[in-house]
Amino acid sequence: MHNEYKRNIHKRSLITLVLFLLTIAAAVWSAKTGSFNMSASQIISALFGDISDQTLHHVLWEIRLPRTAAALIAGAGLAIAGAVMQSVLRNPLASPFTLGISQGAAFGAAFAIVILGAGRAHLAGSEAVTVYAPYMLVISAFIGSLVTVALILFISGLRRMTPESVILTGVALSSFFGAATMLIQYFATDMQLAATVFWTFGDVGKAGWRENIFMLFGLVIAFAYFIYHSWSYNSLEWGDETAESLGVHVRVMRVVTVVVASLSVSIITAFLGIIGFIGLIAPHIMRPIVGNDYRFLIPSSAFLGSLLLLVSDILSRTVMAPVVLPVGIITSFAGVPVFLFILMKGRRV
Repeated sequence: MHNEYKRNIHKRSLITLVLFLLTIAAAVWSAKTGSFNMSASQIISALFGDISDQTLHHVLWEIRLPRTAAALIAGAGLAIAGAVMQSVLRNPLASPFTLGISQGAAFGAAFAIVILGAGRAHLAGSEAVTVYAPYMLVISAFIGSLVTVALILFISGLRRMTPESVILTGVALSSFFGAATMLIQYFATDMQLAATVFWTFGDVGKAGWRENIFMLFGLVIAFAYFIYHSWSYNSLEWGDETAESLGVHVRVMRVVTVVVASLSVSIITAFLGIIGFIGLIAPHIMRPIVGNDYRFLIPSSAFLGSLLLLVSDILSRTVMAPVVLPVGIITSFAGVPVFLFILMKGRRV
């Protein structure tokens, strides 16, 4: 028994290591991809301070690397949020996107852009959103996501709702916040409307180093909390009563977990827009491989989420080159079949 346990631990550790190496390889691939050609050796030289080629140095440090870092951070943040939400809500379809949390955060960010004046579209140059008050944008997005979470917990607490009913609640809230966002856009100026519409396109190209620092801050907090409580999530696999008997305060942990997950997701959504289905796909791919041990499921889902978003972003830059598609379009096309498959299969967490 002991030897079998050690073999399982080594196997899961090896799988996590392989995912890490694949993610690093995809990050290098992402840094190379684009209309400006650069070799791996040139990338390595520029990373270690070679500034002999100013154009290459600028493209790498100001365009390619911030984009790659954003995909790494956002993919990991969305994936681990989906993994723990599926645990505490005991719902295989739970994720920030399917529960409407991303849409709630999007409404909060749109409110900050239009009503509070936190950002607007560029008047010239590349079509993008200039954020004047990042704190205001993140706080507004966080409040929007928390409102969604509070409504889901309140409605599900009124009655013993089935997992399917929780998802339907998320769908209803997504529609509500979508309509509220359109109402704000209706009364916006042309520039504000352009800013909010562009912002809703999930795109890692919007992020610079400042935005990546904010997103990394939220990811580190969420990852540290989830790993620290990984044994508690493991105990939930045996039911709430068993977890309570082992000393887990289930109701408190459930609320704090979704709040922490919402913090990470809201920061990502505030800066990148809505990126769907990464939080759903990554944990479902990893569960049959590493099992439901959250000591390994959380980090492996993080690496796979980063890998999936990196590959999606590479496809968004190459599938219709030189046109660059928002990565949210690619993830949605890939995620919908997976969502329908899980729904039809009816698999439980």
